[in-house]
Amino acid sequence: MEYVRLGRSGLRVSRLCMGTMTFGREADVETSFAILDRFVEVGGTFVDTADQYSTGGSERIVGRWLQERGNRQQIVLASKVYATMGSGPNDGGLSRIHIQRAVEDSLRRLQTDIIDLYQIHRWDPNTPSDETLRALDDLVRQGKVRYIGCSNLKAWHLAEFLYKARQAGLTEFISLQPLYNALNRSIELELLELCQAEELGVISYNPLAGGMLTGKYGRNLLPAGARLEAFQAYYERYFTDEALVIVDGFVTAAADRGVSPAALALAWVLAEPRITCPILGARNLEQLNDTLTGLDLQLTAEERSTIPAIASGRWVGRDQVYDRND
Repeated sequence: MEYVRLGRSGLRVSRLCMGTMTFGREADVETSFAILDRFVEVGGTFVDTADQYSTGGSERIVGRWLQERGNRQQIVLASKVYATMGSGPNDGGLSRIHIQRAVEDSLRRLQTDIIDLYQIHRWDPNTPSDETLRALDDLVRQGKVRYIGCSNLKAWHLAEFLYKARQAGLTEFISLQPLYNALNRSIELELLELCQAEELGVISYNPLAGGMLTGKYGRNLLPAGARLEAFQAYYERYFTDEALVIVDGFVTAAADRGVSPAALALAWVLAEPRITCPILGARNLEQLNDTLTGLDLQLTAEERSTIPAIASGRWVGRDQVYDRND
């Protein structure tokens, strides 16, 4: 496992990040622990969760694992804020009142006194960006958060946050967490260039395109319980005739190289030099181990260009996705 700096910060993270959206929903406690243990076994140190995942259940599982393994100091722990977590009018969004309440709830669920990377989960059109920034800056100054980042932002959203933080002398984002894979390359239009210019780390998610790039979905095949079958947003995001044609070629390319499609999907993302670390998700150890083999596959720029994928800057699906949950 390689270790890299996250953006222009001094924080070093593993080249892969372990995503925990499945924890408490598709993976029970025992399976979640096994996934995290395996990730650490191969050298992983970066774990990403969110208050929204399983309505706090993912954070609880991660917190319990950290306590039982006694390895909090070895893990770079990331979480997110935005989701509506209650029935009250201030129980969601990026207002000061919600951020202050949400971080305390996350710290309690994670059984820790500080979150290493606290990220806004998406854009909030109902809260001024400077209010959000000042609330996050307070958390850093109070020692509840070490670094701040963002997820699912358009380029102008990110530019506004960076500009306002710089003008006011507030803590700036060190990273962006966007959607990126061989079926959705929309961040190549503006976001990757902006992150490169501003020296932000890019923690991309969905490298397998919700499982599409594994080839397990066909025109008349949606396995029961699979992500595209279970989540309408994923179905709308990826299940198109154009995507199925690309996936057929992608699966063939993997077979030609003697690797699994999941491994090739990860290697394809890793071969983009502006991606700091992709986020892996898994429902079980078998899925995780399959995808991890992509670490051993090094693609040159020329090799990457020959692998079937959507054209640069384009995406498949019925609409572009900026603000949906990952």
